[in-house]
Amino acid sequence: MKRKPLITLLSDFGLKDPYVAEMKAVISSICPNATIVDISHEVSKYDIRMGAYILARAVPYFPKRTIHVAVVDPDVGTERRSIIITTEHCTYIGPDNGLLMLSAQKERISNVHEITNPKYTLKKVSNTFHGRDVFSPAAAYLAQGILVSDFGPEISDFCVPSFAQPSILEQVIKGEVIYIDGFGNVVTNITAEHLKLIDAKEGKRLSVALKNKNVAVKLCSTYGEVPANTPLVAVGSGGFLELAVNQGDASKFFKVKTGDRIGLEIQKK
Repeated sequence: MKRKPLITLLSDFGLKDPYVAEMKAVISSICPNATIVDISHEVSKYDIRMGAYILARAVPYFPKRTIHVAVVDPDVGTERRSIIITTEHCTYIGPDNGLLMLSAQKERISNVHEITNPKYTLKKVSNTFHGRDVFSPAAAYLAQGILVSDFGPEISDFCVPSFAQPSILEQVIKGEVIYIDGFGNVVTNITAEHLKLIDAKEGKRLSVALKNKNVAVKLCSTYGEVPANTPLVAVGSGGFLELAVNQGDASKFFKVKTGDRIGLEIQKK
């Protein structure tokens, strides 16, 4: 039996506002049989890193061919483009501001198209709400079987933000903070794969550079491997390296915020 189209929504709108309901109404009017799932509408306003992280956490657990619509779009109405990213696993629709890239790169990008064909947007496109007028119609038409190539030209100069890909030079990983969770754990864009490249294994001491200071911490598999109120680093359940304090608040301990840069290397003896 053919599966009903599945479309997810992520935004920084807030459920008390009418915007999410309007997006769902547009999708349902074009593709009535689509199932719509909310990933989150509690992204902090304009926080592209936070939206990208939440999207990257959720996407792997959805079925193949799911269409993901993400709207954290502080530059809506400017020259920033509206895009569709096709990967081996799914499809992403949203602004070309880096919001989609943290997740899309993990899924292996096949192609990226700009949305330019007015046939697949609302007749009247506002300057301030492309989530309803551009992204939602595009998702619904894709779910109806319209080819991605019909939406507009393929592009290669799409935005890849710094937080989407750490760099490694001379055994030093340079990344940044992309999220701070409710426990105060500091999530970075560094993954287990990056740690392997510098041979950083569990149990080793790592030197963490933050705001012109270095802190030596143990690479752990669980928070409880160190005493209470002791700092550590661990790969969290989402696959990203976290700075943590056992039963404490790492964001306050390290005095960091999203966007701060971080350097990481194996501690020299």
